[in-house]
Amino acid sequence: MGFNAHMAAASNDSDARRAPSKAVTDEAVTFDSVFTIDDLVAYLKLPKSTVYKLAQEGKIPGQKVGRHWRFRKETIDRWLDRQDGENE
Repeated sequence: MGFNAHMAAASNDSDARRAPSKAVTDEAVTFDSVFTIDDLVAYLKLPKSTVYKLAQEGKIPGQKVGRHWRFRKETIDRWLDRQDGENE
C-alpha cells in the first residue's frame, strides 16, 4: 500500500478504537526518525537560515540527499546532549 493510500485508509479508520497494525507502527517510526529541514527547524525552534548554516558548515549532523538535507532524530538528540555539556 502506498503512502497516500495508507494515509487515506488511516483517516477513514480515525474513529476506530483498535491498535495500529505492525506495518503502520513501523512506517510511523521510519517517518518520525528522519527529519527534513522543516522538521528540524520545528524540532529545534530555530530559524531556517540558522539550521541551513549549521548544516552547511558541518556543525550539525546531517546528510544531503541530492539537494535536500536529512537529519536522524537520534543523532540530533545526541548532538543536543553534547551541546549541553559544552555550554557548562
